[in-house]
Amino acid sequence: MFSVGKTSPFAERLIRVTQECLYRGIEATRAGARLGDIGHAIQSHAEANHFSVVREFCGHGIGLTFHDEPQVLHYGRAGTGQLLEEGMTFTIEPMINAGARQVKILPDEWTVVTRDHKLSAQWEHTILVTATGAEVLTRRSDEQFS
Repeated sequence: MFSVGKTSPFAERLIRVTQECLYRGIEATRAGARLGDIGHAIQSHAEANHFSVVREFCGHGIGLTFHDEPQVLHYGRAGTGQLLEEGMTFTIEPMINAGARQVKILPDEWTVVTRDHKLSAQWEHTILVTATGAEVLTRRSDEQFS
């Protein structure tokens, strides 16, 4: 996620909360947890900050094909979904909107905008599930994880 030019305090808040959503999803990742735990952590934080979670896009498994299973939803109920096992690798990439959650794909079939034309932010990492938590495979040197 990069900002170009001067951004408003509201946009900076959306960007920060979206990154926090990513980090909360990572914190919920560990062997024995469930995919719904990740989605719940993200959705709870976004909605507590009066933002919404895009549902048309999700994280995905890293495997033999692009966008492999499992689908990693950024909303959901804790304690539900596929059991996470040590060695699983997938992305967590929440897209958080300032307004309603709905998006539309433009005629170029690539560009995505919010239906209400409000701001959106997205952060992403690739995660390896370990026995004790998650290893962030795409961690930047300036990031700190608990």
